Amino acid sequence: MAEALWRIAAERGLHEASLREVAAEAGVSLRAVQYHFESKHQLLVDALHLLHDDNARIARSRIDHDPTDSRALLRAVLEEFLPVDAQRATALRVLAAYYARSLTDPALAAVFLAAEQPLERLVADLIEAARAAGRTAPGLDAWREADLLVSGAVGLGGDVLHGRRTLADVRRTLDYHLDRIFAGDPARTARVPGEG
Repeated sequence: MAEALWRIAAERGLHEASLREVAAEAGVSLRAVQYHFESKHQLLVDALHLLHDDNARIARSRIDHDPTDSRALLRAVLEEFLPVDAQRATALRVLAAYYARSLTDPALAAVFLAAEQPLERLVADLIEAARAAGRTAPGLDAWREADLLVSGAVGLGGDVLHGRRTLADVRRTLDYHLDRIFAGDPARTARVPGEG
């Protein structure tokens, strides 16, 4: 049922995801949906949690990195915010539908806009670990950098979905910012002479 809601959200928006529409999309009775979810709000919340769990599981299986290369790991994490395949494109569309709905639905916004900001925290932790290892430019604020990288990657991913930018262009933009962050990495400087 959650996947049915995601398909509706990705193709038509969450405003079209009534319990009846979800039942039809899932090929089950309305009663079956009502049995599992006491309200549309509960369906939206449960489907959102499942989407986050699903995305995290898939991302973990996809990200293959050298643990000594902080920049490559951060690049792989940011790549998860881009519509580089059908799964990520659908996830971005569904999350955009949730975002749009959250602007007019305070109860959903309270769930969707989680105060702990786990994506930003993950990116900040990766930057902070690299900073502590002497691999970043001096004077960086890991949280501010993470805030900009996550919001930038998500926004640029949306531009790719709209056809305003190409994946290649977005990747160049992300690499530009990562090169700035990792300008102090002695391992990187040694690998790429003259770059800095």
